[in-house]
Amino acid sequence: MPELPEVNTIKNQLNEVTPFVITSCTLSKVADSIVHTKMDKLRGKTILEVSRRGKMLDFILSDGRHLLSHLGMSGGYRISETKVTEKHTHIQFKGTHEGQEVFIAYVDPRRFGHMYLYNQEDAQKKLNELGIDLKSPDFTYDYFKKSLLKYPHRLLKVTLMDQSLFAGTGNYICSEICARGFVLPGRLVSSLKEREIKKLYTAIFTVIDGATETGGTTFAGGYADTTGSKGGGVQHLVVFYQKICQQCNKTEVVKTTLAQRGTYHCPKCQK
Repeated sequence: MPELPEVNTIKNQLNEVTPFVITSCTLSKVADSIVHTKMDKLRGKTILEVSRRGKMLDFILSDGRHLLSHLGMSGGYRISETKVTEKHTHIQFKGTHEGQEVFIAYVDPRRFGHMYLYNQEDAQKKLNELGIDLKSPDFTYDYFKKSLLKYPHRLLKVTLMDQSLFAGTGNYICSEICARGFVLPGRLVSSLKEREIKKLYTAIFTVIDGATETGGTTFAGGYADTTGSKGGGVQHLVVFYQKICQQCNKTEVVKTTLAQRGTYHCPKCQK
């Protein structure tokens, strides 16, 4: 699933073609499994900017409406000078940027993404379902600690993945945060010591920044950016999809399942 670094990369690339004046919007025959509101009165409107909160993209339109887009498990965008014909293209915007014709297409093989065209008030309600974004200045240590301890009897990784607390986390990010914080993902939150919480907080930025700087992280057959290129974040992973822990460089990584998600840890480095 695209997580914060991947969605942030896509957001930045989409902003390279804003302002974008929409001339048409075309939906596939099965796009209604993704699009949950009417996509009406878009012709002539301008996408002024693309913002992001957590893993939700926010296309800000010139008429005050917002097109919110969650990429789900396999969603992504392509930007092209010609019509996008890639398989599993479900929504395609034709328009202009600085006088040049441009196509912005939403591609989603598994169709688990979600898209909503809302007015300002409804868009804000939807965005407010998310916690503070991991890259926001408001994501302070005090906020992190308070949010983490909100559910003391939850497993650590389960709480870290809660989007209502930590907007932008995901499976690989949470495994990596636990690894770089030297804490087992299956620990109860109530068992964490202050120094461990501080290490986890610091680890968040190490993980997020490393993956963001390399354009996101691509696993086999997974995420691609708006050009179709894969991210190079795999080089920063220390346990996720690794055979040997990349921190101690000698211990075999153990894979378990937590909350139905594949989870990786080093039995030597993490306690």
